Amino acid sequence: MLNFNEQSPSSIYQYIFNFFAKLDLSEQQAHIVTAAGLLFAFAVMLYALDYIMRKVFYSALNRIAQRTSTKWDDYLLENKVHVRVSRTLLVLLTRQLLPVIFVGFPVLTAAIVKFLDIVVLFTIYYLANSLLKTCRDIFRGTNVFRDKPIDSYLQVVQIFLIFVIGTLVVSLLTGNSPWSFLVSLGAASAILMLVFKDTILGFVASIQVSANDSVRVGDWIEMPKYGVDGDVLQINLNNVKIQNWDKTIVTIPTYTLLSDSFKNYRGMQETGGRRIKRALNIKMSSVRYLSEEEVTALKTIRLLAPYIEKREREIAEYNKTWHTDSSSPVNGRRMTNIGLFRAYVLAYAKHNPNIHQELTLLVRQLAPSEYGIPLELYMFTKGTQWAYFEDTMADIFDHLLAAIKHFHLQVFELPASDDLRVLGAMEPRS
Repeated sequence: MLNFNEQSPSSIYQYIFNFFAKLDLSEQQAHIVTAAGLLFAFAVMLYALDYIMRKVFYSALNRIAQRTSTKWDDYLLENKVHVRVSRTLLVLLTRQLLPVIFVGFPVLTAAIVKFLDIVVLFTIYYLANSLLKTCRDIFRGTNVFRDKPIDSYLQVVQIFLIFVIGTLVVSLLTGNSPWSFLVSLGAASAILMLVFKDTILGFVASIQVSANDSVRVGDWIEMPKYGVDGDVLQINLNNVKIQNWDKTIVTIPTYTLLSDSFKNYRGMQETGGRRIKRALNIKMSSVRYLSEEEVTALKTIRLLAPYIEKREREIAEYNKTWHTDSSSPVNGRRMTNIGLFRAYVLAYAKHNPNIHQELTLLVRQLAPSEYGIPLELYMFTKGTQWAYFEDTMADIFDHLLAAIKHFHLQVFELPASDDLRVLGAMEPRS
């Protein structure tokens, strides 16, 4: 049985109620007809307001945003802030007028008011969320925050808003104050810590990653343990999204950036040089002293001629000072083919326009092994692009592999099946 309020505070409601009461309707029927009529009129008014906003207000805002050179108004429209504002205003208007329409039904009015209060809270949350996304997009457009993990902080604020809205909703449903709910929530803090462990760890990791500037969006990182080798696409509160070079997407927890080690190639990209670290394995049996005729022939190499002339003066002065016996090539100092080849490789790298001359550039001889004598090239290209790097490195080694025979050196390689067949054919048959 419905309870009716005979003394309405609304003059409009009272006027319409009195009108229907004079038509020989019962009090209950007059209340129902009055509420239905006002509800229909209110629905028509809301539809009209919504139509006007969509056709007039929204269109005007879109035209204004297109004519301006600023970006923040575009971000407001992209994140539908204007839609959230209009919806919030309509819900607030409904919250104020519906109790007037159902004033004759106090029990129903109380339920409607409580429901609308919850709806208002949710519309405010969606409005705040749209504003936060707009701020995120605005910050991303600046040089200072472009590569910062803004999404992590956005998610923290969103979680805080959800917690506040949820607390207020529970308070409205139970009729208790929010503080009493928070006090009871403290008793369950241990369970909450367990449930939100990843979120808490991710939040702490996001703050430390941002403070230490260890990872940015767009960085190339490598974590073999997790199969990560590519660019960072997104840093969120709970995970980091990386696109590998084979276009696969890898998602790892944010806190692994603190708990595990990783390699960041940002320094390479910022310096503008990519490292070449590759060796030529030279066959040890091909290393020997060079005769004067061979040295003279190598002087025709333009890049090597200044070095040979300098070395000839140094060797002649040394041998003269120490009165070396030239009858044996072991006495005194002599030029070797591997030494001149190493000098040529260094000169070639210094005159290569694709090699960065301001960064480390050296050619060094490593310890001999069963694979020969490694002659390592350690230098940096002028660009960091992958294709440019590979082309430059391939061009250098193509040239060196072709030039090494002019120094009477041989590149070491394991015998192939053809080599073994040739060796077998050369063995004398019994």
